[in-house]
Amino acid sequence: MKLFSIHPEVHSFDSAAQFCTEMQIGTGDLIISNEYILRPAFDGALQGADVLFQEKYGTGEPSDRLVESMARDLKGPYRRVFGIGGGSVIDVAKLFALKNILPVADLFDGKIEPVKDKRLIIVPTTCGTGSEMTNLSILAMESRGTKLGFPCDAIFADQAVLIPQLLDSLPYYVFATSSLDALIHAVEASLSPRANDFTLMTAQRAITLIVSGYQAVVRGGEDARRALHGEFLLASNYAGIALSVSGAGAVHAMSYPIGGNYHVPHGESNYALFTAVLERYHAMAPDGGIARLEALLSRLLECPQAEVYAAFSQLLNRVLKRKPLREYGVNEADLPALAENVVRTQQRLLSNNYAPFSETDILEIYRSLY
Repeated sequence: MKLFSIHPEVHSFDSAAQFCTEMQIGTGDLIISNEYILRPAFDGALQGADVLFQEKYGTGEPSDRLVESMARDLKGPYRRVFGIGGGSVIDVAKLFALKNILPVADLFDGKIEPVKDKRLIIVPTTCGTGSEMTNLSILAMESRGTKLGFPCDAIFADQAVLIPQLLDSLPYYVFATSSLDALIHAVEASLSPRANDFTLMTAQRAITLIVSGYQAVVRGGEDARRALHGEFLLASNYAGIALSVSGAGAVHAMSYPIGGNYHVPHGESNYALFTAVLERYHAMAPDGGIARLEALLSRLLECPQAEVYAAFSQLLNRVLKRKPLREYGVNEADLPALAENVVRTQQRLLSNNYAPFSETDILEIYRSLY
């Protein structure tokens, strides 16, 4: 049983300029990014590299069709791929490190052997995904009405690069949803059946940094986050390390059809389900890892353990107001089909649950959040 490993080298730079000088980006490099991210921080420093801006090929969460459209514009050959952006950009960049990815559905279905033929350097510009540390790419599979994950060691980054300066222009909403995603990664990894002392160490450190950071933001207002960008970026990285070994569970499994069908950003769709899943875990198996999590939250929130979920929800709701599912366009009549979709398409995640969820459990949670 694998206990722990960190595949990418982790680097940190004070500025984008320092990063560009050391990396010597140029001919033979492919950069996947967003124009609004790349232009302000990197303009003039990427001479000779080919750049693909994800938003030129579609808006919202990345899909199999978007990746295929981008692939048609590749020139190559390339020696390195840089993913500079948030989770969507990183998910796409990972795939372009592979030799052959078309059609994307065949790659995800295991019909194409994933062979890495380029070095992969990931630079996260949000404090949420932690996917610079994971072997997972997630896409909306439009023909199937859900998101699917592609776990594959060939898409581990060779280098993960942390530049806190790149978070300075992050809108508050993106900060909130991305950091909530990191928090959920850490919590789900800590509750995984595959959790161990090594992953608990990084997951609990991530939880501590994020919850403490949220308390500072609530006390000091939205701009208080700016002094904490380094801590939030590090927390996201710690959560990604834990996630890469222990994996996610029901929160992610249940969020995928919400995000895929109703175009809800990943962090927000996770957040919509988060505490309801934890409370269901407590009801089903109160004495295991969930009790360990509740004890940690009790200390951080300075409240009795029996009041943890009320206090936790109150804090999170002050960071970002949680919406009921109906506000995303979900109809009550859709809920049984969503629950069935989770059971049919997300067994990779459901098998990693803290406690087993039936289709009935999933439907009841959806209904409680409607």
